[in-house]
Amino acid sequence: MRRSSFSHRITKAVIPAAGLGTRFLPATKASPKEMLPLVDKPVIQYVVEEAVAAGITEIIIVTGRTKRAIEDHFDAATELEQLLKTNGKVRLLEELTQLTRLANICYVRQPRPKGLGDAILCAEPFLSNEPFAVLLGDDVITSPAPAIAQLIDVYERFGRSVVAVQPVATKELRRYGVIKGEPVDRDLYRVETLVEKPTVRQAPSRLGIVGRYVLTPSIFRALRSLPPGHGGEIQLTDALRRCAVSDGLYAWKLTGQRYDAGDKLGFLKATVELGLKHPELGRAFRSFLRRLPARAE
Repeated sequence: MRRSSFSHRITKAVIPAAGLGTRFLPATKASPKEMLPLVDKPVIQYVVEEAVAAGITEIIIVTGRTKRAIEDHFDAATELEQLLKTNGKVRLLEELTQLTRLANICYVRQPRPKGLGDAILCAEPFLSNEPFAVLLGDDVITSPAPAIAQLIDVYERFGRSVVAVQPVATKELRRYGVIKGEPVDRDLYRVETLVEKPTVRQAPSRLGIVGRYVLTPSIFRALRSLPPGHGGEIQLTDALRRCAVSDGLYAWKLTGQRYDAGDKLGFLKATVELGLKHPELGRAFRSFLRRLPARAE
């Protein structure tokens, strides 16, 4: 397929992280769900590292009143760094200082949790009327090529907004925005319409939108004119439906393993699988898991 002559390098990303994390209460009463640890890193660090691996240099994290820990995590910790230096813990020191150099990260608050669409609107002043990536702060995706990089490649071919999709189990459709699309190429669809959290009968396909997007500035025009949608919130899916008609929208069937770390079971699955892949802990952890059935008896 020929590459479009349209091209605008994607250098900015938005990470919405203002949700209340009610599914993890009481653990998230005073700590952001995005800061829950997966092995030895908080969830949101995996997401930031994916963006950086895809060439993103500026990241806008949309936070809320209880999310200060996210800002502190990516900031310098002078006293801790000095302690590690004094104790000769060079590797840990390098890991901590590297956090402050990942990207230029800024923060904007979403005053009230009014939906994903509203969170994206909060970031508009930082985006200079240019296309940008969106990575949900509790979706961790492992793949040979960074998940968001796959979408950026599609954007560079067509100059249109792109959403990531994956096949969804029938019983899970009510948790997703679901697309109706026309196949364009292998794993690529031109989106005709979208339905937010449909019933099985309402669902136009089994392809659900997962937490990665590349959006053009036209999304803001659509968001500003939207009435509240499902749950009384400003739904990004509703704005994307309008953009599919007015500007064109593509969907890419993502290559990679996605973990919904905003869900208890998804978080447990991510912990186990990432633990098994850990270069220092993986072998011992695998051995422990193999012994579990015998211990249970």
